[in-house]
Amino acid sequence: MTGSPTPPPLVLASQSPRRAELIGRLGLHFETIPADIDESYFAGETPPQHAERLSREKAQKIGAERPEALVVGSDTIVVIDGDVLGKPRDVEHAVEMLMRLSGREHEVCTGVAVALGKRVESGLERVKVRFRTLDEAACREYVATGEPMDKAGAYGIQGFGSALVEGIEGDYFAVMGLPVVRMLEMIGRFGWRYGFGTLVRAEG
Repeated sequence: MTGSPTPPPLVLASQSPRRAELIGRLGLHFETIPADIDESYFAGETPPQHAERLSREKAQKIGAERPEALVVGSDTIVVIDGDVLGKPRDVEHAVEMLMRLSGREHEVCTGVAVALGKRVESGLERVKVRFRTLDEAACREYVATGEPMDKAGAYGIQGFGSALVEGIEGDYFAVMGLPVVRMLEMIGRFGWRYGFGTLVRAEG
């Protein structure tokens, strides 16, 4: 009688502690190997297209180094009025971003990809996020915590930044940086399903 097949290693192609936390919450064992890629925009590329392409490139780059592993790549972009809000350059830039988001709705686009060998599957989650109205003093208090400085759009929904958000429409975890259900669905395309703490061979 043979046992269950051993799933391939799981690798996160990101240095994001939020993405690592989300995979860790699933109880899955994984490695972290950040993918250093050029994140410049292609001519005519929209923010959603950019997020999905970068997620694919991250997965493919580490997948080439680890062809035996399931490699997860992800990229998150914050968009308002058609403009992309990246990570703030400094404190004043962070305050400026938060004031722009204040009392308004913006979109978070998170691409996710899974690679195994030369094959890659990818997708995109688009989430609407609505901020409560903030004054400059509140923005500066939040920025003083240091939390916004390494995050696109200058906020983290899972931390102190949760106090800024009135509501969301879509996948909360995509706003954190990794759409978990979409990731697991992609892993399923490679023949492995989530068995609550482990990956098991999918039937059929």
